[in-house]
Amino acid sequence: MRQAPISIDDSALVEQWQRGDGAAMERLILKYQNRIYNVILKICADVDDAAELTQETFVKVIENIGKFERRSSFYTWVFRIAVNLSLNYCQRRARIRFSSLDSADDGRTDEAKVTLAELLADARSPEPAKIAEDRELCELVVGAIMRLDENQRAVLVLRDIEGMNYAEISKVLDVELGTVKSRISRARSNLREILEASL
Repeated sequence: MRQAPISIDDSALVEQWQRGDGAAMERLILKYQNRIYNVILKICADVDDAAELTQETFVKVIENIGKFERRSSFYTWVFRIAVNLSLNYCQRRARIRFSSLDSADDGRTDEAKVTLAELLADARSPEPAKIAEDRELCELVVGAIMRLDENQRAVLVLRDIEGMNYAEISKVLDVELGTVKSRISRARSNLREILEASL
């Protein structure tokens, strides 16, 4: 019977990688590639672009691992690279594809709309993870998130979907803690308006 690999923390793997251990590099990339891809996809809204940006993220990680000084966690460092690449890409291309919430044939049932209306009535600032408990609501929320600007989308994805705390988001985005809090507040407020307008 094959044994499960022994779990080694990121710091030890980074140290091994910096000493030239290719297996350590592979383990770290495998550990984070899906999470990085999903965050990038939610920011740039295109599967092909997300795949390309994920690859570019790890190319930059590989190129710069020797310079990584471990003042932040490896996780935070990789997410910072990924989010910065995604935001720069979105701003450069200015062609984000939004999911329309106004389409007459959007496939939403009246039940999903009623559930969403009830959830919005109960909360002043909706958190996407709390609202999207079933598939239809999840699609509604993701579509609404895609309509936010890149900076608001990034903080919302990192906070409410990826589950990062404010300090981690501050490090990833390289902005002040107060800026993170105000962006999250504005993003949730704008998200609420978009969701209410879709009902």
